[in-house]
Amino acid sequence: MALSIVAVIAGLALLVWSADKFVDGAVGVAKFCGMSSLLIGMVVVGFGTSAPEMVVSALSALQGNPELALGNAYGSNIANVALILGVTAIIIPVVVKKIALWRDLPILLAVSGLAFYQLHDGAISRMDAVVLLAVFVGIMIFNILSERAIAKKVAAENPVDAAQPDSAKKSSLSKSVLWLVLGLVLLVASSRMLVWGAVEIARSLGVSDLLIGLTIVAVGTSLPELASSIMAARKGEDDLAVGNILGSNLFNTMAVVGIAGIIAPMDSVDKCVFTRDLPLMLCLTTLLFIFGIPFRKLKGGVGRINRFEGIFFVAAYVGYLYLLASQAANI
Repeated sequence: MALSIVAVIAGLALLVWSADKFVDGAVGVAKFCGMSSLLIGMVVVGFGTSAPEMVVSALSALQGNPELALGNAYGSNIANVALILGVTAIIIPVVVKKIALWRDLPILLAVSGLAFYQLHDGAISRMDAVVLLAVFVGIMIFNILSERAIAKKVAAENPVDAAQPDSAKKSSLSKSVLWLVLGLVLLVASSRMLVWGAVEIARSLGVSDLLIGLTIVAVGTSLPELASSIMAARKGEDDLAVGNILGSNLFNTMAVVGIAGIIAPMDSVDKCVFTRDLPLMLCLTTLLFIFGIPFRKLKGGVGRINRFEGIFFVAAYVGYLYLLASQAANI
């Protein structure tokens, strides 16, 4: 028990510290490359925080359990919006800028719709998986080219004095990359340490494995995204926090499911995925879009996920966990 408590305390402290360094590194790389924090959040942070899901999904498919990848991907998407963005907004309201609202969120909605369509027959074929991966690559290329075009336009309109020597720039980039990589590794490691300690404490107190899985493990696997999003919002990098969620959900819906589907096609998917998980995922993504629309006139025409909306998202996630526990108890 003592070792478990130490693991929880040390894991939490390391999680907060690594999230801080990770965000600093991501912002530094974004500035050096002339790309927005939104794109870095979607590509670098989104990929990094979704890497564990990709590995788990690939291994599950290889071991003959591809449906585990499906549950992992869609469950993570639900947690990303309802839990992570919800908690972040409760702590610090999150600004949603025009480009995320009118370019990236509609893309995520379309991708979620594609996933819903592919599952209407209760299966994910190898061709479905190929389509997911092809669309995913197309979206990433489109986003990168779009950001580069915007960066060139901004640079032309606001020329910056490149007085900083190349050696200083390289040193700054090296430091940012170091914190980005080290921060990401420590984020994942510290979250695993924290989850292990929490699970051991819960078991020693007689908590069931089902409840542990639905609460500690479910939240624990989302800790890297949660920590990096909160830290990004605290530092005023709302684009990074929003990009993290959007990018992670894109990776989960397309890359995670696509990789698993190519390795082992899913001939018979549990009906609950189509009737419970996917509709909730679509609903939450739609609500994120609606909440982000600037009905309230904010400076620059940006929208904001406020604390009330954050509470709504978290309440929805708690309700989802309750539904899962109820259904599991009735099996």
